[in-house]
Formats: sequence, structure tokens, C-alpha cells
Amino acid sequence: MLLLPLILFLSRELCCPGEVMAAPGSRHPAAEEPPTFRMLQISSFANHSWARTLGLAWLGDLETHSWDWVVGTIRFLRPWSRGTFSKEEMKHIQALFQFYLHAFTRELPAYVSQFQLEYPFEVQIAAGCKIHAGKTSEFFLNGAYQGSDFLSFQGTSWEPSPGAGSQAQNVCKMLNRYRDIKEIVQTLLGYTCPRFLAGLLAAGRSELERQVKPQVWLSSGPSPGPGRLLLVCHVSGFYPKPVWVMWMRGEQEQPGTRQGDLLPNADGTWYLQVTLDVAAGEVAGLYCQVKHSSLGGHDIIIHWGRYSILLILICLSVIVTLVMLVVVNSWFEKQCSIWNHVSPHVPSTVFPMGANTQDTRSSGHPLCLAQESRIKKKFLEKWKKSLKQFW
Repeated sequence: MLLLPLILFLSRELCCPGEVMAAPGSRHPAAEEPPTFRMLQISSFANHSWARTLGLAWLGDLETHSWDWVVGTIRFLRPWSRGTFSKEEMKHIQALFQFYLHAFTRELPAYVSQFQLEYPFEVQIAAGCKIHAGKTSEFFLNGAYQGSDFLSFQGTSWEPSPGAGSQAQNVCKMLNRYRDIKEIVQTLLGYTCPRFLAGLLAAGRSELERQVKPQVWLSSGPSPGPGRLLLVCHVSGFYPKPVWVMWMRGEQEQPGTRQGDLLPNADGTWYLQVTLDVAAGEVAGLYCQVKHSSLGGHDIIIHWGRYSILLILICLSVIVTLVMLVVVNSWFEKQCSIWNHVSPHVPSTVFPMGANTQDTRSSGHPLCLAQESRIKKKFLEKWKKSLKQFW
């Protein structure tokens, strides 16, 4: 957060204003508000000689960049993470971050005594920008010390966070003395960042506009108490992240609905659990309703009672199928036994040359086995077709 005047002055030279400051030429095609580009820096200082910095960046909910502390380079985590910037522009941006992060961790300890900082401590900086539908943009920069809000850049000046105390006030007074610092922050975040964001939105359009329908199923959780049930609505595999899930009765939202954390799946989609604690005798008429952009306005609705009946029907179908397979297999074994018994009297043309007719009891008659395979396959196909009608 304590940006040295020399660091930011040189960073202006690294920004190559002749190229990076060109007017943006791309805009997000979707009608909805585009996502925010957000950068996070976490610098940990164990003592005067040891420090480590973690750098990450997101476009909305997608992590797009990270900082390789060992090599000192930007990791591009998506094929389109460079946006529409040229190689030369990205080279300058990377040099800027290399210079800034190295100087930040090297020079900040010199201010520890001046601003009464105590080891070990951690500094967090979140900065980024957002483009509105009307092509206007806004940016932000917030700093935290030991996990608490410390300062922010508001418009054209540094402002201490409410309750941050005299430490934050003193830091802001120092930073506000340097006009170069404020001009560079405004340029990088107010002009360069929106242009880079516009390029990301254009280059990553196919992934950002991806729509994946959710899968929804119900289950019961651990009993909350005597005579009560915990109904669980599982919603998985949906993208993008925004989703609306609620336990309903009629047209009324159930006030006891509790939503868990949105968790990422391995394929980049999302998973959510929504629960309802209800008396066992009051489950009639309850259903889980899911709204998501991928559904085109056709909400998913699953009734608790109907879901239970569906499970019963599926279980009965599986049991009946297993019984039928056992019966069919037994019938074919009897038929093949008859074929094996009469095979010595069957004309030789029935069997291929070289076939082993002495061991038919163990291997089964070829015609019998072929017929058995065809009938079993046809039976299974009909069963699968019937089972699909339940869904």
C-alpha cells in the first residue's frame, strides 16, 4: 500500500502509453452487466529480511492470472488471458509488475518504524475495474493491514478507512503529497484496466457466455430432532454461477430455507445445497424450485412426495428386471441342455467344420448361445427405454 514515488514514476514509463492507452475497440456482446476484473496482492512480512507475495486475478468468478513468485512472471490461466493486448504490451505490463512487487517487498520494511507497524504483518491490496453497459467504467483500489480495511483510493486522493486510526491517516497524508502517484493510479486503473478488461471480454466470449443446465435431485439429511425431517435440494453442474433455489409450498417461499456455500466442480461448473427443516407431518405439497439463466425461463420444480414415489418405482423396476434376467437365464440353460443332449443326432451340416461336439455341455450349443444373446439384448433395451419414461 505504501507505493514509493520512484516506483510509480518508473511504472508510468513501463506502461508504454503510445500503445496501451489506445481507445478500447471491443465491448461485451451480452446485454447483462459485464463482470469485474479484480486483482489481489497479499504480501506477508515475517521480519525485516523475509517477505513473500501472492498475486491473483479474476474476471468475475473465473481465475485468469496468477503471479509466479519464483520466476517473477505472470501465469496466464486461460487461453484468452492475454485479451487483445499485443506481445509487446504484455511484456511492458509484466515488467511493471516485476519492478513494483520487487520494490514493494524490499522497500516497505523501511517504513515499519515510521508508521508503527509490527512484525509479523500482512498487507492485502485489491484493485480492478468494471465496464458498465453504457461503456462507462469505474475502478477501485482498497488496502488492508492485518486483514482489516486500512485505506482506499477515492477519485483523486487516498482516504483512510473508517476506524483505521492514525496509522492509516499518516500513510494517506504521505501518499497524497505525491501528485505523480495519484496520476499513475488513475491512469492504470481508470484507462489501462478498462481497455484490458474489454479485450478479455472479447477474447473469452465463448467461455464467459457458456450456459450449462443444472441437475437437481432431492434427499433427506440427518434428522434435526424427533418428528422432524431435513429436506435437501441438490443443484449441480450449472454455469454461470448466479442461481436461485428455494423450497416452496404453493406459491409461498418457505422462510426456513437455508442455502449452503456455492462450491466449484472440477469442470468449472457449480454445486449448491439448499435445505429445509420441517415437521415430518408437514412435507405434503413441498417442492424445490430452481431458476437459472440456462433454463430459458423454464424453472426446474421437483416435488418431495413425487420424488419419493419415483425412487420407489425405479427400485421396483430394477428388482423386477433382475428377477426376469434370472428367469430368462434359467430357461435358456434348460433349452441349451436339451440341445446338448440331442446334438449327436443333429446332421453334421449344423455344426461348422472343426467344432468341438464332444464338449457341448460346458460350452453350450452355438445356435442356442446366439439366440440367448439376442433375446437378452432385446430385453435389456426395452427395459432401458421403459426406465427413461420415469424421468
